[in-house]
Amino acid sequence: MSSADTTSDGNRDDGEGGATRARAWIVAATHPHKEGLAFANLARQGYEPYCPMIRRTRRHARKIEEVRRPLFPGYVFVGLDPDRDPWRPIRSTLGVRSVVHFGDRLGHVDADFVAALRAREQDGVIALPERRFSPGEQVRLVGGPMDGLVGTILSIDARGRLRVLMDMVRQSVRVRVEPGHALAVGA
Repeated sequence: MSSADTTSDGNRDDGEGGATRARAWIVAATHPHKEGLAFANLARQGYEPYCPMIRRTRRHARKIEEVRRPLFPGYVFVGLDPDRDPWRPIRSTLGVRSVVHFGDRLGHVDADFVAALRAREQDGVIALPERRFSPGEQVRLVGGPMDGLVGTILSIDARGRLRVLMDMVRQSVRVRVEPGHALAVGA
């Protein structure tokens, strides 16, 4: 199952006049930090694995380097035709812990979701949106118990979370906030 046989929408060309058959992307849970091993073994067995990667900055032993890490740590997507391709051998693949399922139904992701991830790839890595906040900027929190409160960004950590200084009950309080729960004041 090569990706050359896959159309842009995640379906596979059956070689019979351009007709396509349904492509499902099931989810395989991997052993910790074994996504690469699972990917290689699934490909060796003829499956079409997909493990979207992102760039992270790693600081270790006075070195700072850019490394590739899975966007979904502990999971690999496997493209297959549910009517024709056997999925049970995936469970015994080296690096795979289990196949995600809900009762009798396999866990899967929509082909459009996988196609959208692949469309955002640049040099084999998913391009994440640029950080839109900067320290010193005023933000209004949205959602959660602090909905509507305004604070000042102190810093942004490596994972993109905001450290915000809030004035509450006559004292300043530092809180960590996910970027999706903050809006720039005036926006």
